[in-house]
Amino acid sequence: MPKNEFVIGRRQFLAGGIAAVAAVAAAPASAATGKTGGSKRRPVASGAVIASAPVLQNAAETTIGVSFAVSSDASGWVEYSASKSMDGAKRIYSGGAGLMDVNGKVALVRLRGLSPATKYYYRIGADRIEYGGGYKIKNLGSEVDGKIHSFTTLGSGARGSFCVINDTHEKKPALDAVFRKLRELKPSVVVWNGDASNVTETIDDAIGVFLRPHPGHPEYASDTPYMFINGNHDFRGRFNRHLGDLMMFREPTERAPEFAELGRNFVQRLGDVALIGLDTGEDKLDTNPKSAGIFRMREYRELQTRWLAEAVKSDAVASARHKVAFCHIPLFDPRPDENPGDVAPDDSDPRYKHPWACWQRTCAKMWGPILESAGVRLLVTAHQHAYRRDNPGKGHPWMQLVGGGPDVNSGKTFPTVIEGRVEGERLVVTVHDARSGRIVDKVSV
Repeated sequence: MPKNEFVIGRRQFLAGGIAAVAAVAAAPASAATGKTGGSKRRPVASGAVIASAPVLQNAAETTIGVSFAVSSDASGWVEYSASKSMDGAKRIYSGGAGLMDVNGKVALVRLRGLSPATKYYYRIGADRIEYGGGYKIKNLGSEVDGKIHSFTTLGSGARGSFCVINDTHEKKPALDAVFRKLRELKPSVVVWNGDASNVTETIDDAIGVFLRPHPGHPEYASDTPYMFINGNHDFRGRFNRHLGDLMMFREPTERAPEFAELGRNFVQRLGDVALIGLDTGEDKLDTNPKSAGIFRMREYRELQTRWLAEAVKSDAVASARHKVAFCHIPLFDPRPDENPGDVAPDDSDPRYKHPWACWQRTCAKMWGPILESAGVRLLVTAHQHAYRRDNPGKGHPWMQLVGGGPDVNSGKTFPTVIEGRVEGERLVVTVHDARSGRIVDKVSV
């Protein structure tokens, strides 16, 4: 082991990381954005620099993202290998080639050039950096998390197993329930289908939502990758405009340059299943006074429509036996008094119970025909905080499942884990009440 490198044990890492975060709570304002500016010497925290377990995100056939919190200025890195003993491990730094990223809050590392449907082992580490200006930089040595984790890349040869959670809204009892169920089910990938947050104003808020969401589950995403889709609440708050600085956007090479803004949309193959991720955006119109004129969801949805029309032509979708789409706000509702989200200019109409979109008729009109022509037979949504199954019908030839909500104390609503598994030639979907453990629905698509 190099002289300036030390391995930190799991318990020491978790306890020391939290203490170190507290030690730098009074850091300059630039630390809140992860940017380092000016010539003043940044304080160097004592204790662990690694301040959370790793979070796997944006899984694909040949790439995956890893993020983790740090307690002071550091350049994070990931070592990975196809061998459990870490033989021949490669080290990839945050920032990639050239100038490494130095950040006081979070490390983002993207692994590229991986093989499809392949298991890899990895560990995280960070070089602690003392920054006193452009000519006064010191590397104070490396810290290595002693635990080795693993992940398996996606692809047509991967195991066709996924789970969906939604509308957790930072509620610890709900998060505890869904994380426990996910640990039991062991899916290949988890789709977090929006509203992970309520309002996210600072990077520390976001770290609490995504990197340390529950003290009882510090490694919730260290061995199972998460594919995050925005909910309407995930657009609210100052830092959510920079959420890609913590929960990375998809790999840019996944989409054409004209769709560069669509960092949350995805088409990925998982065994015989094609996973299609869409973002329904805010639940209020751009013209609503509450939107303050700073939302452009109409253009965002139109851009996704053009992307979707091209994406479903890909071999990943065309050759898949099962095609499943995900979005936060439902694209259908059987109840005539639920707001369809297209009531101009301010979402208010006496015919509807709420002055916000309960479902998205605009997206249904734009995306529905494309999903139908591509052979999508299942749409998994969220937003309404109560589980419901809508069987195929007029205007929606796909089955729609609406996930539950974060309330664990109500008899009527409960957090759900929607599980999909390929069994032979069928896709079997099981809906779990994460609170009680009972199965509330099971369908074969």
